[in-house]
Amino acid sequence: MTLDDLIAERTITRALTLIARAMDDRDWAALDDLTVPDMTANLGTGELGSRAELVASIRSFLDACGPTQHLLGNVVVDVDGDTATSRAYVSDLHLGTGDRSGVTFQTLGDYHDSWVRHGEAWLLTRRVKHNRGHVGSFTALGPGPEGWSPRD
Repeated sequence: MTLDDLIAERTITRALTLIARAMDDRDWAALDDLTVPDMTANLGTGELGSRAELVASIRSFLDACGPTQHLLGNVVVDVDGDTATSRAYVSDLHLGTGDRSGVTFQTLGDYHDSWVRHGEAWLLTRRVKHNRGHVGSFTALGPGPEGWSPRD
């Protein structure tokens, strides 16, 4: 492993953390500096073909939800020149709000991400979330997108 690989690994790990914090802070504009516009994703609701679609999908869950916390762990980054892949466990807690106060929903999952070097930055090009399990009621999230199930 080279020093450049170690710096890339650290930069990607930081980007992963900033993405999680952007979701919890509802700072959708922060994703502009962390992802490519034409990124793709599958979070369990079907294929998404752009950053705008990703943000819309995440917002369909989090806009009607109370506070959230996305915790990442066991991060593994593999760098290959100007591209990289990462895997990170995610445990996300969602609290209901309003008439859903006291309702919680938590998932255990695994982010499988692809990255591209852009100058000094590493930008997310693809995210796939593998949902391993959930606890609680997804009503904490509000209605969610049509046809979504936490088992997807």
